[in-house]
Amino acid sequence: MMRIGGILIGLIAAAILQCSCGGGSAASSGGVTSGGGTTGSGGSTGSGTSIPKFTHAFLVIEENQSYSAVIGSSSMPYLNGLASANGLATQYYADTHPSLPNYFMLTAGATLTGSQGDGFSGVVTQDNVVRALTAAGKTWKCYAEALPSVGYLGSDVPPYAHHHNPFVYFSDVQDSSTQASNIVPITQLATDIANNTLPDYAFIVPDLNDDAHDCPPGMTTCTDAQVLTNTDNWLSATIGPLLASTAFQNSVLIVTFDESTASDIQHGGGQVATVIVSPLAKAGYQSTTLYQHESTLRLMMEGLGVTDLPGAAATAPDMTEFFK
Repeated sequence: MMRIGGILIGLIAAAILQCSCGGGSAASSGGVTSGGGTTGSGGSTGSGTSIPKFTHAFLVIEENQSYSAVIGSSSMPYLNGLASANGLATQYYADTHPSLPNYFMLTAGATLTGSQGDGFSGVVTQDNVVRALTAAGKTWKCYAEALPSVGYLGSDVPPYAHHHNPFVYFSDVQDSSTQASNIVPITQLATDIANNTLPDYAFIVPDLNDDAHDCPPGMTTCTDAQVLTNTDNWLSATIGPLLASTAFQNSVLIVTFDESTASDIQHGGGQVATVIVSPLAKAGYQSTTLYQHESTLRLMMEGLGVTDLPGAAATAPDMTEFFK
């Protein structure tokens, strides 16, 4: 589809076949291929005791693309390679439309915004990952691309989008300069990898040009293929060094999309691609269990040994099936 400045001006009907994942290691190039993988279902709401204990848990949020546009796409060989080598949730759905309530579900276990959607401007006082992690003695950072400065809590400075950064709404952050200082420009990620100073929990947010929402940098008109290619290149350049680092040996990375296209309202926010990457994950595993963002929140908290599971995470299906 053609985009001008991030606005959709045409539609191309394209069906991309969904294929099984092959075996491999945590970091892999190449696409999702048929054969060689395993499928299964799980998702109990029990204690989740079989989830490994991770040294670090990382989450990358991309934007507004359907599962079928991403999985099997020749425009995204890097992400599809990760899916082939690790875990792919084939029945994963966002919770709602538009963006911000999904970001809140991933970090507070609730959509919170009501009818205001992305226009929500309130302060979130309910339980959230910052509170849960801090109480458990865990460190955290939000790495936000194009963030104007460390601890910036203000409005949009394009291509940085305020409503793609849920941490700026939390009272725990607004009331503490120490907590606010954990919101950093994404350039800090490479520094933290090099210095072996990565936090226990990391929320990684590309800007509007790199998250599959708008056209790539420097372009005002683009095709969907160009959007996806740019996002895939961004993932490779940004996430590749993380996966190759010694810090990732006992860690997990989840790559997901906040929501599907606006026309897809299955289970609230539509079907999205979600890939679970870890040396501790089953190679080439495809889950057929229905998951939503609250399960990702649960996975990250339990994997870090945090017992406080904010909001809907406490009763969400766990994701133990992805791990050895």
